[in-house]
Amino acid sequence: MRTVKVGLIGLGTVGGGVVEILGKHAEGFRTHAGVDVEIARFCDRDTSRIAALGLDASRFTDDYTKIVNDPDIDIVIELIGGTGIARTVVREALGAGKSVVTANKALLASHGEEVMDAAHSNGVDIMFEASVGGGIPIISPLKHVLVSNEVTAVMGIVNGTTNYMLTRMAEDGLDYSTALAEAQAKGFAEADPTADVDGLDAAAKIAILASIAFNSRVVMSQVPAEGIREITPADIEYATEIGYAIKLLAIARRVDGSIDIRVHPTMIRSTHPLASVNGVYNAIYVVGDSVGETMFFGEGAGSLPAASAVVGDVIEVARHIQSECLALIGCTCTDSLRVRDIAELETGYYIRLRVLDKPGVLAATAAVFGQHGVSLASVIQKATESDEAELVYVTHHASEAAVQASLDEIRTLESVREVGTVLRVEEL
Repeated sequence: MRTVKVGLIGLGTVGGGVVEILGKHAEGFRTHAGVDVEIARFCDRDTSRIAALGLDASRFTDDYTKIVNDPDIDIVIELIGGTGIARTVVREALGAGKSVVTANKALLASHGEEVMDAAHSNGVDIMFEASVGGGIPIISPLKHVLVSNEVTAVMGIVNGTTNYMLTRMAEDGLDYSTALAEAQAKGFAEADPTADVDGLDAAAKIAILASIAFNSRVVMSQVPAEGIREITPADIEYATEIGYAIKLLAIARRVDGSIDIRVHPTMIRSTHPLASVNGVYNAIYVVGDSVGETMFFGEGAGSLPAASAVVGDVIEVARHIQSECLALIGCTCTDSLRVRDIAELETGYYIRLRVLDKPGVLAATAAVFGQHGVSLASVIQKATESDEAELVYVTHHASEAAVQASLDEIRTLESVREVGTVLRVEEL
């Protein structure tokens, strides 16, 4: 058993977890996995992290090239994040014949083909289990256990920040701003929460999952993304009243030889397993033609859950190195399925309007929907304290284009004060 030497670049939250797990379970890895893994060198811009993590200062460098070009290093762990210097690190490591383990969702979702091609041409592994779902195993199951299926859908709650916020709004009636402030105070949300609350983080993750599930490249820029900023306690109350929950869902489906992919707040039946996934937890729901419906559930972020996935990849690559069978499974995007425009979507819709409280308004707005072929399944009308009322419509399946055309016309009606929240309704 030879020692597999690792170069760790990035000693932040997840990097610290990697150090902890490798230190804690090194003997178990030797005994049970048959590999001896050692962090031979590490790199970070913050030298204070050396002492904080109890690392040997003689193995430290602030120059990543000293790790990438070290002939003794077998595996490079990239935990910088983003698509700037991290992209350079990964490309140069692969070019130097090092296998790479990363948690970098943005890199894989935007430059996955480039990275996969570099790994293939250099005969090494690129593994990225921690890029989606933190500690939840999902990349490996899609590539291995579920490969016998034609996957028809992969979707889920893949952002813990927004799920925590929506949970607090549902359980305690918090508004968006209060829920965000609480999430930031608890460390669940960044000072700049844009990537989370606007659905961009989830868009990167579903692009990765769809690429693997459907064997066809999807990049983040192809994923329409809407966030949770406009969700109000009133929307959550209305959803509960009619038997639904509101979740920020990342959705990808195989539809008539194409891919329907999107991220947005979604109303789902309160009886669906995803509706009971609360707090910072994530869940990914996969449907295959042979296995049927499956769901992967767990903590989607945090130091140790994400580090668990990183170290799992490291152990797997170390086994490949030990048995001299690197790059067994590389890029699986062998097809070129069309990514559908969201205007082609057909689903149900929840639409909340603020209107004048007077006769004929309900009939006027309903007539506009009818003119555009949008069939209404239910309506709730509630008076407010002023001379206004709220109308809440839930439609039958309708096209996105028809719904948006209806709303454009409804906005011009004199009796309509505001087109409020519009949510898609998924009957999963």
